[in-house]
Amino acid sequence: MQIALEIQRFNPETNTESEFQTFNVTVEPTDRILDALMEISRNQDGTLVFRKSCAHGVCGSDAMRINGTERLACKTLVQDVADADGATVRIEPLRHLPIQRDLMVDQSVFFRKFRSVKPYFVAGSEIGEREYLQSQADRAVFDDATKCINCSACYSACPVLQKNPDFLGPAAIVQAARFVFDSRDKGLEARLDVLDSPDGVWPCENHFECTRVCPREIKITKLINLTKREIKKYREARGEATAEHKEAN
Repeated sequence: MQIALEIQRFNPETNTESEFQTFNVTVEPTDRILDALMEISRNQDGTLVFRKSCAHGVCGSDAMRINGTERLACKTLVQDVADADGATVRIEPLRHLPIQRDLMVDQSVFFRKFRSVKPYFVAGSEIGEREYLQSQADRAVFDDATKCINCSACYSACPVLQKNPDFLGPAAIVQAARFVFDSRDKGLEARLDVLDSPDGVWPCENHFECTRVCPREIKITKLINLTKREIKKYREARGEATAEHKEAN
């Protein structure tokens, strides 16, 4: 079958605004959108810029908007987004991040927010002589959060970032949750300056868009709400107010 890929193009050296360019490609319904993009890059226009790496849905580098929805190009089949011969598929870069060129965005802000939540194990004051043991049940509590591949799809899909670009964003909160709910980790207090702030967890409005687009099917909104609950529990135990309560008053 033949489809038309309507791709958003932008070159900061020659353009002041983005524009769409259409490429016709011959594909099989079971080909991936990434295959179609590679066909264009190899045989039609070698200047087309997009990220890719593993091509197996593990690295998250080829996240983009396909027909208005955040997806991984390597996991999206042609038949998923084109229902007939001659169909048009629109390809756009992720939102809420500066476009570097064509479909490649600058993820500096995304990873700055990611690093701000201390996405690593924080040990307690007492360091034992043996490894930190954990039951299977305790491991299961945060298992979902370990699946994140930092593709930024949830960040792009989040409606809150449209009106509040300083919002920490769903991906960073998921990374925080991975350790906040780790029974061995003692770093909640160290993460509160970021998480329990006006731009931390509280701006989330439960739109569930992040959960819908996650290529790893992480229950992102649930993890955000569980983190909010954990922060409230921590503050209440100390007779303190959360940033949400302070803002309301």
